[in-house]
Amino acid sequence: MLPGNRRPGDGPGATRVGQTGIGSRRLGLTLIQEVDLMTFPQDRPANAEPTPGPQDSGTPNAAPSSTRWAWVPTRSLGARHRDRIMAHLVGLDEADRYLRFGYPATDAQIAKYVDMLDFDRDEVFGIFNRRLELIALAHLAMPDSASNRADGGVAEFGVSVVRKARGRGFGARLFEHAMLHARNRGVQTLTIHALSENAAMLRIARNAGATIERAGPESEAWVRLPPDTLASHVEQIMGDQAAEVDYHLKLHASHMGRLLDIISEVKANISKSAHIAGE
Repeated sequence: MLPGNRRPGDGPGATRVGQTGIGSRRLGLTLIQEVDLMTFPQDRPANAEPTPGPQDSGTPNAAPSSTRWAWVPTRSLGARHRDRIMAHLVGLDEADRYLRFGYPATDAQIAKYVDMLDFDRDEVFGIFNRRLELIALAHLAMPDSASNRADGGVAEFGVSVVRKARGRGFGARLFEHAMLHARNRGVQTLTIHALSENAAMLRIARNAGATIERAGPESEAWVRLPPDTLASHVEQIMGDQAAEVDYHLKLHASHMGRLLDIISEVKANISKSAHIAGE
């Protein structure tokens, strides 16, 4: 299953694959130092699925060929969307949280993670369905301004997709979107830290040309990004603007739908009242 990318639980004695500079900084919950928030079980949940099937992986391999290359409106999220981000993440079941955060994070731990999101430094993207539900979420953690500049910087990617939206290639689309945005901000390397059992996430990285290094239960994937160009910036601008238009069209359709429901209800009440008056 898809949601997830990395194991953030770098507690005492824990080790990580490949010290890339930003490491376990912001995509997981490693900055949460409060003891009460770090008392999570070390064992994986019994209902976690070790190997996702192609029908629910959300990877390009699982998506039908007719939709693999289809444009998917991907909207940039900001601080005003914290509630929606929180709702999306707490809606993940225990197994999905395990793959996303490296352990079955509690609601309190997820709330702390959402509160710590830095929208000025990092980028957060989302895909909304017609009901304006946030069905796919990606976090692009950018390097600190004072670190990783010798090689252009290293950014890190994390993603989650709700179960009902799996198999449509949303995870791969968000990774492509993150690569474009990272490239346009001068980043040269994009990394993914994942549990080795998260085959769906590693498949997304491999299909994007990433190199994958496994070290026991954890894996790290990294892909080198080409320099930004005028064309890449134009692509980002056009994509972002089109996603905003798509969102507002969906919002307008939602408002019209509610208005039509109200009109229908009023007409039904009027008809009922007229019938009673005529008796």
